[in-house]
Amino acid sequence: MIGVLLLLVGAAAAVWGLAHNQPAARVLGVVQAPAAPVQQPEPAPATPPASAAAIENQIADLNSRIQRVENESQQTLGSQGRADALLISFAARRAIERGVPLGYLEPLLVNRFGANHPQAIATIVTASRTPVRLTDLVAQYQDLEPQLTAATPAGGLWARARSGLSSLISIHHSDRPSSQPQARYDRGLAYLMSGEVDSALAETMRLPGASRAQAWIGKARQYVISHRALDEIETAALIGTSPQS
Repeated sequence: MIGVLLLLVGAAAAVWGLAHNQPAARVLGVVQAPAAPVQQPEPAPATPPASAAAIENQIADLNSRIQRVENESQQTLGSQGRADALLISFAARRAIERGVPLGYLEPLLVNRFGANHPQAIATIVTASRTPVRLTDLVAQYQDLEPQLTAATPAGGLWARARSGLSSLISIHHSDRPSSQPQARYDRGLAYLMSGEVDSALAETMRLPGASRAQAWIGKARQYVISHRALDEIETAALIGTSPQS
């Protein structure tokens, strides 16, 4: 009886201790550990709705960026087109000066400059089919010296003698070039050799034998006209007035 009583007393003491000692009870598995509180996620702050003015500003900024990109693209294309036009015009000038046909350059010239400069293109194309080189003009001019400087045989014997005597003595202002045929011819030749065909042509037209050099005068005029046409398309290519194609 005493053993049973002691056993009951010990059991009661153990129950009382576990009831007042929660950690020990959880260790022995008598009491379950309290569940950890579940944390609810904090709600995200509400985004305020964009105002109509802010939306318009964003659209305007986007349009500005698109316009800037388009302008840069157009500038790039314009620079490339100008470079192509200059290359074509320089190649055409080289062909004309060398006296060779334009070949593949002819359709390129027509496509690039034909709309805005039709007369210049027609002149260049025509000149390329009957080329006139500067070296040929110089050589022919030197061959024509006797005919250009000689007086025209007009009038009687006395008129020719008076013309010959008047050519022996010449009076002119020191600040003005001599009007004697030989001096005028020499100036024309100097102009010609420096590439100033228009000035050489002007001097030649004042020579007494100009009527005997009509073939040369025609070639010189063709040379001047064709090179003015080349100057026209080169200027158009440089300032970018030719249509971009």
